[in-house]
Formats: sequence, structure tokens, C-alpha cells
Amino acid sequence: MTKIIGLTGGIGSGKSTVAGYFEEVGVPVYIADDEAKKLMDTPEMIKKIQSVFVENISDGNRLNKKKIADIVFSAPEQLKKLNSIVHPEVRNHFLNWVKAHENHTFVIKEAAILFESGSYKDCDKIILVTAPKELRIQRVMNRDKVTEEQVLERMSHQWPDEKKIPLSDYIVKNSDLAEVKKNVSEILKELNKM
Repeated sequence: MTKIIGLTGGIGSGKSTVAGYFEEVGVPVYIADDEAKKLMDTPEMIKKIQSVFVENISDGNRLNKKKIADIVFSAPEQLKKLNSIVHPEVRNHFLNWVKAHENHTFVIKEAAILFESGSYKDCDKIILVTAPKELRIQRVMNRDKVTEEQVLERMSHQWPDEKKIPLSDYIVKNSDLAEVKKNVSEILKELNKM
């Protein structure tokens, strides 16, 4: 049976970089945030999501994700409602994806809120990517063209690393790329023994 390896880390920690290293060696990687965005753009999901917002958050064909982010990151109850619609859809999509990759010993599920959503319980092993807070803030500001205040607001909705570390099997410190690559190849060796 295909094992599920969770890959997580706070915003800006560099999960995508680590996921990329796994992909390079042929390990299937499911990027939960990307898949969620695709699923959210289906007509059925747009209707469901619009139903929990007072404001108009779509043009009928596409969601205004920036507007949604601005709302949910300042209103935790709206974020909960949104997640209660999106998470079950992503979970079903992921389970079908795993079936399609059952010829692999293991697959990687990359998710920013693996712990917060409770989906870490479905994983056989968990890899946590960490990075210094200032570096993470800088990365997100550069990537998303947002203010430091906006990054800190998003961070406040995620568990701190101190809470995630005891629940993780592997920790990858992402501040030096050569070191990260070395860590990933060591983790790969261990995962291949499963």
C-alpha cells in the first residue's frame, strides 16, 4: 500500500523548494494549495463558496482570491467556513490522486496547514520545513507583493514550529540550499526502506 508522507511548514518556509527536490527524483508530489485553487474555480464550488460570503467574491466564472484572502485572514470565522467547504473536496481529490499513484512506495502531500486541518493524521510520516521568521517574512513579501503586516497576519493563522516539531518525523531547516538537498536525500534513503 502506498504510504503518504506529509510535507508541511509555515508560510515562506520553503516547502515548494523541498517538494521540488522530491519531484526531481521521481516521487509524486501533491501540492494541496494548488489543487485547492483549481477545485475552487469549478462552477459548483464557486456557488458553494459564494454562499458563505456576504460580499460578492466572484465574477460568476472565477473567484477573486485576493478579495477572499483579505476577508478570511482578518475574519477567522469566515476562514473556518471557507475551509469547511474546501477541505473535504481537496481530501477526496487527494485520495483519488493517491489511487492513481498506487504503483509508488510513497507519495508526498505538501500542505501548508497539514496540522491545523487535522490531515496530518492521515500521513504515515511527516516532514516539517522550517526557516528563520525574518527570512520567511522576506520571502513572502517578495513572492506575494504584500506588506510585513499582511504576512504576520497570515502567520498568526498557522501553528508555530514549536507546536509542529514534536509531531514531525523529519525536520528540514531551509536556510542553506546545499544543506536542504543533503537533508532531502537522507530522508529519501529512510523513506525508501519503509
